[in-house]
Parts: sequence; structure tokens; C-alpha cells
Amino acid sequence: MGEISITKLLVVGALIVLLFGTKKLRTLGSDLGAAIKGFKKAMNEDEIGAKSATTTDAVSDRITHKD
Repeated sequence: MGEISITKLLVVGALIVLLFGTKKLRTLGSDLGAAIKGFKKAMNEDEIGAKSATTTDAVSDRITHKD
């Protein structure tokens, strides 16, 4: 089959630009960036929620086991 060289990558990149155009690729890139940013934000919010839930569980365990 062969190796993937830099020239092959450049040819594929040029063909993609010719097919889609720079404006559509720019829009696609910004949409992809916004989606990744939203995903990271949701993951951080989920981790914060999980940490607060474990803190609440630990406090309730201390209150319950106080007997």
C-alpha cells in the first residue's frame, strides 16, 4: 500500500479545499470548536456535581453514624 507522506497529505488537503471551499471549511472548523468547548464544559460541570454529591454523602454518613 505504501506510507502516508507529506506530499500525499498536501494533495488530499488541496482536494478537500477545492471540493468544499475555504468558507465552508472555516464554518465547519468553528462549529467543531464550539462543540468541543461545550463538551468540555459539560464534563467539568459533571465532575463538580459528582464532587458535591460525594461531599453531601460523606456529611450525611457522619450524621447517621453519630448514634
